[in-house]
Amino acid sequence: MTQQALSLKQSGVRWLWLALLVFLADIGIKLLVMNEMGYGWGNRIEVLPFFNLLYVHNYGAAFSFLSDQAGWQRWFFTGIAVAVVGLLAYWMRRLPVSEKWNNIAYALIIGGAVGNVFDRVVHGFVVDYLDFYWGTYHWPAFNLADSTICIGAAMIVLDSFRTKKY
Repeated sequence: MTQQALSLKQSGVRWLWLALLVFLADIGIKLLVMNEMGYGWGNRIEVLPFFNLLYVHNYGAAFSFLSDQAGWQRWFFTGIAVAVVGLLAYWMRRLPVSEKWNNIAYALIIGGAVGNVFDRVVHGFVVDYLDFYWGTYHWPAFNLADSTICIGAAMIVLDSFRTKKY
Protein backbone atom coordinates (compact mmCIF):
# COMPACT_ATOMS: atom_id res chain seq x y z
CA MET A 1 0.00 0.00 0.00
CA THR A 2 1.49 3.35 -1.00
CA GLN A 3 0.95 6.40 1.11
CA GLN A 4 -0.11 9.51 -0.76
CA ALA A 5 2.41 12.35 -0.35
CA LEU A 6 1.27 15.25 1.79
CA SER A 7 1.62 18.83 0.60
CA LEU A 8 3.74 21.09 2.80
CA LYS A 9 0.54 22.73 4.04
CA GLN A 10 -0.87 19.33 5.06
CA SER A 11 2.33 18.01 6.63
CA GLY A 12 3.75 18.39 10.09
CA VAL A 13 6.41 20.84 8.93
CA ARG A 14 3.82 23.51 9.65
CA TRP A 15 4.75 22.90 13.32
CA LEU A 16 8.30 24.17 12.73
CA TRP A 17 7.13 27.57 14.00
CA LEU A 18 7.35 26.01 17.46
CA ALA A 19 10.96 24.95 16.86
CA LEU A 20 11.77 28.50 15.76
CA LEU A 21 10.10 29.90 18.89
CA VAL A 22 12.11 27.55 21.15
CA PHE A 23 15.33 28.45 19.31
CA LEU A 24 14.75 32.22 19.57
CA ALA A 25 13.77 32.04 23.26
CA ASP A 26 16.77 29.84 24.06
CA ILE A 27 19.28 32.06 22.26
CA GLY A 28 17.72 35.22 23.72
CA ILE A 29 17.98 33.91 27.29
CA LYS A 30 21.55 32.73 26.72
CA LEU A 31 22.60 36.13 25.35
CA LEU A 32 20.97 37.83 28.35
CA VAL A 33 22.79 35.50 30.75
CA MET A 34 26.14 36.00 28.98
CA ASN A 35 25.79 39.79 28.94
CA GLU A 36 24.30 40.37 32.39
CA MET A 37 25.74 37.69 34.69
CA GLY A 38 29.24 37.05 35.90
CA TYR A 39 30.68 33.68 34.96
CA GLY A 40 30.82 30.81 37.43
CA TRP A 41 29.30 29.41 40.58
CA GLY A 42 30.43 32.37 42.68
CA ASN A 43 28.13 34.67 40.70
CA ARG A 44 24.95 32.63 41.04
CA ILE A 45 21.65 34.35 41.80
CA GLU A 46 19.59 32.56 44.43
CA VAL A 47 15.97 32.49 43.25
CA LEU A 48 14.35 29.80 45.43
CA PRO A 49 15.63 27.52 48.22
CA PHE A 50 16.23 24.84 45.55
CA PHE A 51 16.99 26.92 42.44
CA ASN A 52 19.72 29.32 41.27
CA LEU A 53 20.46 31.17 38.07
CA LEU A 54 24.09 31.06 37.02
CA TYR A 55 26.31 31.27 33.96
CA VAL A 56 28.53 28.29 33.12
CA HIS A 57 29.99 26.74 29.98
CA ASN A 58 29.32 23.11 29.03
CA TYR A 59 31.87 21.68 26.61
CA GLY A 60 30.19 18.28 26.61
CA ALA A 61 26.65 17.03 26.14
CA ALA A 62 23.80 16.47 28.57
CA PHE A 63 24.98 16.70 32.17
CA SER A 64 28.49 17.61 30.96
CA PHE A 65 29.04 14.18 29.41
CA LEU A 66 32.51 14.12 27.79
CA SER A 67 33.18 17.76 28.76
CA ASP A 68 36.70 16.88 29.88
CA GLN A 69 37.78 15.74 26.39
CA ALA A 70 40.17 17.57 24.06
CA GLY A 71 37.56 19.28 21.86
CA TRP A 72 36.56 16.58 19.38
CA GLN A 73 33.23 16.23 21.23
CA ARG A 74 32.17 19.69 20.01
CA TRP A 75 31.91 18.48 16.40
CA PHE A 76 30.76 14.99 17.36
CA PHE A 77 27.72 16.36 19.23
CA THR A 78 27.10 18.93 16.51
CA GLY A 79 27.02 16.14 13.91
CA ILE A 80 24.65 14.02 15.98
CA ALA A 81 22.31 17.00 16.49
CA VAL A 82 22.29 17.88 12.79
CA ALA A 83 21.47 14.25 11.89
CA VAL A 84 18.66 14.09 14.47
CA VAL A 85 17.22 17.42 13.28
CA GLY A 86 17.25 16.14 9.70
CA LEU A 87 15.56 12.88 10.65
CA LEU A 88 12.87 14.59 12.73
CA ALA A 89 12.18 17.14 9.98
CA TYR A 90 11.81 14.24 7.52
CA TRP A 91 9.34 12.53 9.86
CA MET A 92 7.42 15.79 10.28
CA ARG A 93 7.21 16.07 6.49
CA ARG A 94 5.56 12.65 6.38
CA LEU A 95 3.16 13.24 9.30
CA PRO A 96 -0.13 15.06 8.79
CA VAL A 97 -0.37 18.46 10.49
CA SER A 98 -3.26 17.06 12.57
CA GLU A 99 -0.88 14.64 14.35
CA LYS A 100 -0.23 17.31 16.97
CA TRP A 101 1.40 15.23 19.71
CA ASN A 102 4.32 13.92 17.65
CA ASN A 103 4.76 17.11 15.66
CA ILE A 104 5.01 19.12 18.87
CA ALA A 105 7.49 16.61 20.32
CA TYR A 106 9.65 16.76 17.19
CA ALA A 107 9.50 20.56 17.06
CA LEU A 108 10.57 20.85 20.71
CA ILE A 109 13.56 18.59 20.09
CA ILE A 110 14.50 20.39 16.87
CA GLY A 111 14.32 23.84 18.49
CA GLY A 112 16.42 22.76 21.46
CA ALA A 113 18.95 20.90 19.34
CA VAL A 114 19.42 23.86 16.99
CA GLY A 115 19.84 26.18 19.99
CA ASN A 116 22.64 24.05 21.41
CA VAL A 117 24.24 23.56 17.98
CA PHE A 118 24.27 27.34 17.56
CA ASP A 119 26.18 27.63 20.85
CA ARG A 120 28.67 24.91 19.90
CA VAL A 121 29.40 26.43 16.50
CA VAL A 122 29.50 30.09 17.58
CA HIS A 123 31.02 29.81 21.08
CA GLY A 124 32.61 26.37 21.20
CA PHE A 125 30.50 25.47 24.24
CA VAL A 126 26.87 25.43 25.35
CA VAL A 127 25.69 28.12 27.77
CA ASP A 128 23.92 26.67 30.82
CA TYR A 129 22.15 28.76 33.44
CA LEU A 130 19.58 26.70 35.38
CA ASP A 131 20.81 25.17 38.65
CA PHE A 132 18.46 23.00 40.70
CA TYR A 133 19.69 21.49 43.96
CA TRP A 134 18.72 19.68 47.14
CA GLY A 135 20.87 20.42 50.17
CA THR A 136 24.43 20.27 48.89
CA TYR A 137 23.63 18.11 45.84
CA HIS A 138 23.37 20.14 42.63
CA TRP A 139 21.81 18.70 39.50
CA PRO A 140 24.11 19.48 36.55
CA ALA A 141 23.32 22.94 35.18
CA PHE A 142 21.20 23.04 32.03
CA ASN A 143 19.23 25.45 29.81
CA LEU A 144 15.91 25.91 28.01
CA ALA A 145 17.13 23.94 24.97
CA ASP A 146 17.99 20.94 27.16
CA SER A 147 14.56 21.18 28.80
CA THR A 148 12.64 21.19 25.51
CA ILE A 149 14.71 18.27 24.20
CA CYS A 150 13.84 16.26 27.33
CA ILE A 151 10.15 17.20 27.14
CA GLY A 152 10.00 16.25 23.45
CA ALA A 153 11.76 12.94 24.11
CA ALA A 154 9.37 12.17 27.00
CA MET A 155 6.43 12.91 24.69
CA ILE A 156 7.77 10.41 22.15
CA VAL A 157 8.14 7.75 24.86
CA LEU A 158 4.62 8.46 26.17
CA ASP A 159 3.30 8.24 22.62
CA SER A 160 4.55 4.67 22.40
CA PHE A 161 2.02 3.77 25.08
CA ARG A 162 -0.93 5.44 23.34
CA THR A 163 -3.47 3.39 21.46
CA LYS A 164 -3.15 4.07 17.76
CA LYS A 165 -6.04 4.16 15.31
CA TYR A 166 -5.01 2.65 11.98
